[in-house]
Amino acid sequence: MAMPRTDNLYTEGFPDWPQSPLGGGVKRAFDVLCATVILILTLPVFAFVAVAIKMDRSGPVFYRHRRIGLGGREFDCLKFSSMIPDGDQVLAAYLARNPEAAEEWTQKRKLTDDPRVTPIGRFLRRSSLDELPQILNVLRGEMSLVGPRPVVRDELSRYDLQLVHYLRSRPGITGLWQISGRSDTSYEQRVNFDRHYALKWSAAEDISIMLRTIPALLERRGAV
Repeated sequence: MAMPRTDNLYTEGFPDWPQSPLGGGVKRAFDVLCATVILILTLPVFAFVAVAIKMDRSGPVFYRHRRIGLGGREFDCLKFSSMIPDGDQVLAAYLARNPEAAEEWTQKRKLTDDPRVTPIGRFLRRSSLDELPQILNVLRGEMSLVGPRPVVRDELSRYDLQLVHYLRSRPGITGLWQISGRSDTSYEQRVNFDRHYALKWSAAEDISIMLRTIPALLERRGAV
């Protein structure tokens, strides 16, 4: 099977490209129903976090970052803001000064001690509350409740021949990676989780992953 061109993110290189997203209409209906209920129940949390962010720093409440979704389409992945302004420049300077941190970033695309993160942002990340706005991405059809974590364009090359499994799924708020250690795992393991999920998908597995997400969050497995 030929690899697609990751520079323009078209999928013509896949002769057997699926006509519908992983899980089809069943998975989408489940996403919409559950995301609507979750959004209604967490509206007070949205309000509380928004106020806390505004008290902690200036700038927008939401952070938008371009990610790659189903079929290679780009979308704005939403999070609560957890970083200082000009975070990209701060990160570049920090990695240039700290080779060990640069290696950690290369391997995992995350840092145990990220200089960009604000005090309230550190709490949001460790509790995973920073990802709560992705419920809106689910309702817009850009993400799913369960699936691979959304990646940036530069990460696509790390999937190699397994990229097809990522691109045929809507990225998820939770998934096998999140309940299996998150930042405690290697990127190669993360790719294998995505492959396994796509090949073995079932509605029962999605429900199982959602239920296992709760203790994973409480135990803060791999959270940074």
